[in-house]
Amino acid sequence: MLKTELSRFDNSWYHTKAGPVKRILWYYINEILFKSAFFPFYGIKVRVLRVFGAKVGKGVIIKPHVNIKSPWRLEIGNYTWIGEKVWIDNQADIFIGDNVCISQGAMLLTGNHDYKKSTFDLIIGDIHIEEGAWVGAQSVVCPGVTLKSHAILSVGSIATKTLEAYSIYQGNPATKVRNREIQS
Repeated sequence: MLKTELSRFDNSWYHTKAGPVKRILWYYINEILFKSAFFPFYGIKVRVLRVFGAKVGKGVIIKPHVNIKSPWRLEIGNYTWIGEKVWIDNQADIFIGDNVCISQGAMLLTGNHDYKKSTFDLIIGDIHIEEGAWVGAQSVVCPGVTLKSHAILSVGSIATKTLEAYSIYQGNPATKVRNREIQS
């Protein structure tokens, strides 16, 4: 059995794509405008994301209590909805297509740790959510995963690999199901 030695952890190779001033400023803006319930104005949120380097299409709705780690690593297409308490933990790039729904409490996680190494090295991978896909409430999309066009990740499921187009996935890890097998 491998012994973890966190004192040897080193992610000096990782580049955030933003300087310290930008990251600190974003931290406070994120707390005030995005993670808060007191600022429900979608248009202003979209404009602020653009100022911080995000590419955001038209008609995007971002509900309250959304946590975005790095807007400069985020691209959102047209008419996409991001529900309450979504966590966009984008240490790598996240691409969200047009007409995508990311439901309440979903997590998009681009980073993890290599438990097979004693140094617990950081592992990152981009996430791609293609047009018309739906990430169900309380679901998790893991690093390096793609949801193909109109794929559905059902409530509370965990996507650890690419989800095929026009297919429904459920469970931990998420597996493809036929419509009549879906449990709610």
